[in-house]
Amino acid sequence: MNTAVSTAIPKPLASSVASTAAPRLVPPSAPAPAAKSLRPVLIDLQRLRRLPPTLALAWLVIATAALWALVPGWFAHQNTVVGQAGQQLLEPGLAHWLGTDALGRDLWARVVHGSVHSLSGAFLAVAVGLVAGTLIGLLAGATGGRVDDALMRFVDVLLAVPSLLLSLTIIILLGFGTINVAIAVGVASVAGFARLVRSEVVRVRRSDYVEAAFGSGGRFAAVLWRHVLPNSLTSVVALAALQFGSAILSISTLGFLGYGAPPPTPEWGLLIAEGRNYIATAWWLTTAPGLVVVAVVLAANRIGASFARRPA
Repeated sequence: MNTAVSTAIPKPLASSVASTAAPRLVPPSAPAPAAKSLRPVLIDLQRLRRLPPTLALAWLVIATAALWALVPGWFAHQNTVVGQAGQQLLEPGLAHWLGTDALGRDLWARVVHGSVHSLSGAFLAVAVGLVAGTLIGLLAGATGGRVDDALMRFVDVLLAVPSLLLSLTIIILLGFGTINVAIAVGVASVAGFARLVRSEVVRVRRSDYVEAAFGSGGRFAAVLWRHVLPNSLTSVVALAALQFGSAILSISTLGFLGYGAPPPTPEWGLLIAEGRNYIATAWWLTTAPGLVVVAVVLAANRIGASFARRPA
C-alpha cells in the first residue's frame, strides 16, 4: 500500500508542475523580435543623418554615376551613335536636356552612356595599381635587405617619370583603346601604392603580435597573409579611393588627346575633345561633359578624404 501511494502521488504533482511550467516555455510574441530587428536600421539611419552634407552629396554623385554605368538605358533611350537630321547643334531644352552635337546626337544620352567607358576604365586602372603596388610593397617591406633595395630602386624609377609621359609610353606600346589606357594609368600609379604599402608593412612587421606569430612557429607566408597584410590595408583603401578620381581625370585627359576610345564611342574625354571646335557657337558640347568629369572626380576625392581621416 505504501509503495502504491508513493508511486501514485508524484504523477499528479508532475502533471501539475508541467502544466504550470508550460506557459513559461512558450516563445515570445512576434512583435517583440520585430521591434528589436528595427534597431539596427534606426541606428543606420541616424548615422546617415550625421553625415556631413558634402560627404552625402559626394556619395549621391558617385551612386548616380554608378547607376549610369550599370543601367544607362534607365536614364537615356536615344541613340548615341546615329544622329537625327535637322537636330544639329540644338541648345539645351526640354527635348534635349544637354543639347545636341554637330551630328544631331543627344548629348545627355552620350554623357550617360559614356560613363560605362570612363568608370570601368578607372576601376581597372585602380585595380592594376592596387594589386601590383601591394605585391611589390608587401614583398619589399616583409623581406628587407637586397630585395627591398632592388624593388624600391625600381619604384624610384617609376616615380622619376611623369605619370602622363609614362602612360603615353605604355599606350604607344600597347595600342589605343579604353582598356590599354586604363592599364597604362594603372601602371603609372603602381609606385604610389608600393611606397605606401611598404611603409605600412614595415610598421606592422615590428608589432608584438606579428613577432609572437613568428615565435609560435607560424610560416612566413601565412603570417604575412593573416596578420601583416590585413592590418596594412587601412591607408591603402583610402589611397585607392583617392586614386579613383585621379584615374578618371587621367583617362579623360588621354581620351581628350586622342589616345583613348576611338569615335564614335561616347567617352567623356572624347566628348570634350569633339566639342572644342564648336566652343564659340555651342558651349554646351564641352561644358556639360566637363562638369560631369569635375563633379565625379571631386566626389571621389571627398569620399577618399573621409576614408583617410578615419582612425586606424
